[in-house]
Parts: sequence; structure tokens; C-alpha cells
Amino acid sequence: MNDAPKHPTAVPANELASDSSPIDPRDFRNALGTYGTGVTIITAVASDGKPYGFTCNSFASVSLNPPLVLWSLVIYSSSLTVFQDASHFAVNVLGTSQQGLANKFARSSEDKFAGVDWTPGLGGAPLLPECVANFQCRAVNRYYGGDHVIFLGAVEAYSYNRKEPLLFARGTYGRFMAADDRSKADNSA
Repeated sequence: MNDAPKHPTAVPANELASDSSPIDPRDFRNALGTYGTGVTIITAVASDGKPYGFTCNSFASVSLNPPLVLWSLVIYSSSLTVFQDASHFAVNVLGTSQQGLANKFARSSEDKFAGVDWTPGLGGAPLLPECVANFQCRAVNRYYGGDHVIFLGAVEAYSYNRKEPLLFARGTYGRFMAADDRSKADNSA
């Protein structure tokens, strides 16, 4: 572990999609892993109606007015074309009871939806049951950034509940513990 700052010396524009970065990719991934995120499954349907989805933790809000969100997908993904061509996508925010589903959609598979209940949302994008939240989005734009495509979506419908969200940090799943919960846990020890 090294706490020394990692300052690149190269011009960032010259580093895009190249091997000339002075940053070690594995170490950079470890540093990014210190930032806890929620866990989502992004879904869409292909032109033939087949559902596609994958586990994603790059989801973020962009704007409240208009309501916009973003997420990114690696450019070598076998489902990239499906998401690029889809009119809509859904962001399914997973709860703590859905770790198995997160693992299933994180693995390569011909049919990730085998045995998974879902209902079609806007544009046919699959909505998964028991999620903490679902955001149904119209695909607005795409931006290319290094080895990922960043998708921007306009939220056209959403739902949410009070279930506990599934979190991810340092390569593992976890849960949120509010300050009040930590105090109670500390006092009972």
C-alpha cells in the first residue's frame, strides 16, 4: 500500500485508448475500489425482443431538472450493440437480498434471464422485481471515454421503496449502517 500521490506526467488526451499511461491499471482499480457504490443491473431489449442485462456499479445521477442519469459499459462487451441501439434502458437498483442476482448478471452467459422473473418497462426494458428502485430511461446520448461508453438517459418513470440497498466496495458486497446503527452496535459490544 502506497499513500504517495499518483500524478500522471503525460497529457491525458494522448492517453485515451492507449498503453502509454504512467498509471498502473491494477493499482488504479484498487484505488477506485475504495469508493463504495450501489449495485445495479442495467437492462434493455434487442431488436428481436431478447432481454439483455449486466451488473453495473457505474450508475450516477446527472441532473434533477431535467432528470438525467448515466452509466458506462466496457467497449468489448458482447451486449454493447444492444445498448447502443436500444431506445430505452432500465436501471434496477439491487437490495441486500439480491446478491445472488448481482453475481448471476456479472457473469458471461448466453441467457442471463433464464429463471429470472421480469416485466417489460418502457421500450421493453426489463424491470426486475424486489429491487430497491427502478429507473426507466429513454436513451439520450453516448460518449466515448477510454475503454468505456458512457450512456446518458432521461428518466421517464421510476419507483422505489424503503428496502436496504446492496453496496459494493473493495471487491466485496456490503450494507449501509447509519450512524445511529453504529452507535447501538458500539454500545452493545
